[in-house]
Amino acid sequence: MTKTDGRDFASASLPRHLVRGVLGFGSLVLAVVLLPYAWPVSLALLPAGLLALRGCPMCWAVGLMQTLSRGRLRRSCEDGRCTLTPAR
Repeated sequence: MTKTDGRDFASASLPRHLVRGVLGFGSLVLAVVLLPYAWPVSLALLPAGLLALRGCPMCWAVGLMQTLSRGRLRRSCEDGRCTLTPAR
C-alpha cells in the first residue's frame, strides 16, 4: 500500500458526497437564476456553492470517483510501476 500525497477530495460516505453535490450545484444554479432579481442573495450563494463543492465542480467529480473507489481498489507500486488491483 502506498502513501497518498494529501490530495483527497473523497467524503466519508457516498450519501454525504451526493448531498454536498446537490447543495453545491443547487446553490450555483440558484445564484445564476436569482442574479437579475436579487443580486445580493445571488452573490451570497456563489461562495456557499463553491464551499459545498470544495472549490470547483471538477474537485467534486474527482471526490465522487475517490469516494466510489475507496476500499474497492488498492494501488501498489513496485519497480517504478504502479498498478490498481481489486482489494480483498
